[in-house]
Amino acid sequence: MFHFVRKHTRILQLILVILILPSFVMFGIEGYSRFGDQADTVAKVGKQLISQAEWDNAHRNYVDRVRSQQPDVDPKLFDAPEFRKQSLEALVRQHVLAAAATDQHLGVTDARLLRSFTTDPRFATLFNPDGTFNKQLLEAQGLTMQRLEGMVRQELVLGQVLGSVQATGQTSLTANRHAVDALFQVREVQWMKFDPKSYAAQLNPTAEQLQAFYKDPANAAWLASPERADVEYLVLDLDALKQRVTVGEEELRRSYQENLPRFSTPEERRASHILIKTESGASADQKKAARTKAEGLLAQLKQNPSLFAELARKNSDDPGSAVAGGDLDFFGRGAMVKAFDETAFKLKKGEVSGIVETEFGYHIILLTDVRGGQAQPFEAVRAQIEDEARKQLAQRQYAEAAERFTNGVYEQSDSLKPVADELKLSVQTARDVLREPGVKDQGVVLGNRRLLDALFDAENRAKARNTEAIEVGPNKLVSARIVKHHAASTRAFDEVQAELRDRWIAQEARKAAKADAERKMAEWKQSPEKSGLPAPVEMSRRTVFSQPPMVLEAALRVPANQLPGWSVVDLGAEGVALIKVNKVLPLTISEQEIKETQNQFGGYWGRAEADAYYRALKRKYKVEFLHEGKKVMDKAPEQQKAASAS
Repeated sequence: MFHFVRKHTRILQLILVILILPSFVMFGIEGYSRFGDQADTVAKVGKQLISQAEWDNAHRNYVDRVRSQQPDVDPKLFDAPEFRKQSLEALVRQHVLAAAATDQHLGVTDARLLRSFTTDPRFATLFNPDGTFNKQLLEAQGLTMQRLEGMVRQELVLGQVLGSVQATGQTSLTANRHAVDALFQVREVQWMKFDPKSYAAQLNPTAEQLQAFYKDPANAAWLASPERADVEYLVLDLDALKQRVTVGEEELRRSYQENLPRFSTPEERRASHILIKTESGASADQKKAARTKAEGLLAQLKQNPSLFAELARKNSDDPGSAVAGGDLDFFGRGAMVKAFDETAFKLKKGEVSGIVETEFGYHIILLTDVRGGQAQPFEAVRAQIEDEARKQLAQRQYAEAAERFTNGVYEQSDSLKPVADELKLSVQTARDVLREPGVKDQGVVLGNRRLLDALFDAENRAKARNTEAIEVGPNKLVSARIVKHHAASTRAFDEVQAELRDRWIAQEARKAAKADAERKMAEWKQSPEKSGLPAPVEMSRRTVFSQPPMVLEAALRVPANQLPGWSVVDLGAEGVALIKVNKVLPLTISEQEIKETQNQFGGYWGRAEADAYYRALKRKYKVEFLHEGKKVMDKAPEQQKAASAS
């Protein structure tokens, strides 16, 4: 077991970063601007404040993750209230679970961490065919081992909060049978669609009808031309400052010498060991017996070190390495449990350790080889050192530059050019920047809520004045001014006349289709022999993809005690469906299938319990949405309702 854990610990941790990193990058609860003032707060969880900057950071990472998974997704969706609501709710969820975990004193032991690696089947698919894994993955994610370990532990801790509740989702076979009967019920249905296109050709609106349609309040939203502006803006960030700084050759070489270990191949050691295992919870007598055995083996090795491999094969309780004479192959610093690691990296080649105690038992270690530790030449890492040095200089200069930037845009408020010239920055321009971005993706800078509020402030707008310097991200300040303002208005009738006609015809065609369907339903109810419905089909949620979902759900909603039953269903732009449900058919499902669905049903039940518990936690920690957070939470349902109605 020790050999397996030693061999795969680093690999398993690297794999885990793929599975859990996105949630921490996206909703990391250590926000960089947590200490903002209350005016910048978008949500509260107990006494914990969530700032606008923390939410913006989480939302950006959320967007990046969605883009990486769905490259073709429409970018206009990313700033929609519903999308921003999702990122804020997820961020709040992390804070709520963290608060609950702290109050419940939850933690994760080293053994629990290792067990999660060795028992989770998801990890198996990420190994190369030869059993190895890409060792550069951790560095590519920009992580250290210490940070990754903390992230993994936090993930496991937060999982305990709801996991214990969700695990209680168990149901009886009888309850499961009733659920299956309702879920998979089969009905005999006849239905036909009334396509609006069949009625559109007969429709020709008059000028008066189009004028009335234009003035209808229901059309105000799509006829509106939102408030917008052409703007100039100036950005101060580390990238801008890096372009201004230079680093001398002597300073680069001095930095190279001071950081030589960073540019050296990591030292690796090869060792063999003999493990005398102790079980978890072993008594003092059992531990004493194991140590006595280890001391006896050590005494033999002191007399004759060449016996190490033979003694390991005969006595070691680590079967993975025992067959190889105790050989553990090469490993880097930190790959072993702490006591083993510290001892192995103190030994000299060929030296045998004393007794080393770990959570696995008692070890005797033989160091057999050492490799690595060689430094890369200066020329190979010069560009990296220069980039880091320039970044450090830029960071040192940022505070002073930020003060000059802040003062400059305020003191010379009618132009951004003086500050741009002083700090050697470039004034950028943008057209049609919306006061309310809605579904338009205006980017991190021009989509920032605080910047937009300041930019469209009545006084700033009227005087074309610079906004104050606003932080839109870590070490990123922005100021902007309006060059040309366009007030919100209703588009002129002549501009939208063609679209008005198309929309009027589409609306009236749907009305005509519905009226025709309702007329035929009344007629065929009275005279079934005149029915023009096609032959009946079987409908069930088990065959959900064989029929339009809205038709299927409508057919299943008809009360079973009122069959045969009729219904007219609005299919939106697709028209109207006329449905007749004749009867409920016998459900053909085996006892084995019913049993197989029981775990799934229990899972649904468990998730429902966990959701209810989470809602209770939100009440306990008095979750409150404030300022921009409240606006988005209120606006998202309105937008959803409007979308459903259109």
